[in-house]
Amino acid sequence: MQSAHGTFTVDIRPLTPAPVEGVGRFSINKQIHGDVEATTLGEMFTCGDPKQGAAGYVAIEVATGMLHGKHGSFALQHFATMDGSGPKMQVIVVPGSGTGELKGIEGTFTIRVEDGEHFYELEYLLPE
Repeated sequence: MQSAHGTFTVDIRPLTPAPVEGVGRFSINKQIHGDVEATTLGEMFTCGDPKQGAAGYVAIEVATGMLHGKHGSFALQHFATMDGSGPKMQVIVVPGSGTGELKGIEGTFTIRVEDGEHFYELEYLLPE
């Protein structure tokens, strides 16, 4: 496994129409910096009551740019919930989504937020 680290900013905006009552739909676009230099475009669906600490979301976004100097793109799939026991999040590289020099990439993307700043760690494998 190889590791990439850095920061990102995220722009989340509501999209309409929502698919059904009680489900939110949003664009999720990032500017990623560090070992990954990329932009992402994606969509997120949410449900629940985050103000009460109980909610979840799923998202798919495509990152396009460079990873340790290699050009291409790959998709990230998010699955996250929050409840009384706290937040749980899993973000993986979608199998088969890599293009260009990132074809065949697999891995996990861990997000950490500290004092309002977003950090990532991408643990990944690329075929030789």
